[in-house]
Amino acid sequence: MPRSHRRLLAPVSAHAGGRAGVARGFTVIELLVVLAALALLLSVAAPRYVQHLDQARDTALRHDLHTMRDAIDKFYSDQGRYPKTLAELVERRYLRAIPIDPLTRSTDSWVPVPPRNGTAEGEGVADVRTGAREIAPDGSSYASW
Repeated sequence: MPRSHRRLLAPVSAHAGGRAGVARGFTVIELLVVLAALALLLSVAAPRYVQHLDQARDTALRHDLHTMRDAIDKFYSDQGRYPKTLAELVERRYLRAIPIDPLTRSTDSWVPVPPRNGTAEGEGVADVRTGAREIAPDGSSYASW
């Protein structure tokens, strides 16, 4: 038998630091220490991750509202009236598509706001708000943005 095979077939005690018949491995205590360290890291990282997700959602909402309000203003400037619906902004190519509300995850939850009473513009969509009823981190309602 070649030398390399003899080494592979050597007794366990020759590789286990002199302890006969005992293979080296992780103990339960070592595994518990590692799991405790991982739990500690996750308990610190998870809240920050959730906070960043909330901030990203708020930023996306602000961006979508700004984009739609800008399209409404351009429509009014070009047409001399407000669009009848948000879909008209897409039909007339002021928007490529109605954005998905990042809070409700729907395109149907946007709340169109008509022009103020007493204006000559008549009916239509003068502003848009989210349909979400949640409260923002600053204490305001998302629907008031």
